[in-house]
Amino acid sequence: MREIRALIVDDSSVMRKIVERTLRQAGLASLVVHEAGSGSEALEVLEIEPVDLILSDINMPLMDGLEFLREIRARKLAAGVPVVMITTESSEEHVKQAIQAGAHGYIRKPFTAQQVKERVLPLLGAT
Repeated sequence: MREIRALIVDDSSVMRKIVERTLRQAGLASLVVHEAGSGSEALEVLEIEPVDLILSDINMPLMDGLEFLREIRARKLAAGVPVVMITTESSEEHVKQAIQAGAHGYIRKPFTAQQVKERVLPLLGAT
């Protein structure tokens, strides 16, 4: 499989590492990870780094995941790149808003490598 460049956006550094580890466990062994602690920091990364996949928490201070998603679409950053939202929210409204804003899918915390394999890898053509 080709190298996959992923951007993981979460205000928790521990959670970013968990997401990275889970991606690797799901089968993305050849993975280059860029991290951002907020939506605004992630926008800065996208200005200079091409990525193949974005995984973003919804609940973050300063710029939440939905605002980040709307902003990358408005700025036409990462066009065609699948965005998967990560949430603790059980509210269908948050999920609906994310999909309407252009997310390609979502996973709920806590998640497993199998869930990531089922929901994320198909977006990369890596099933």
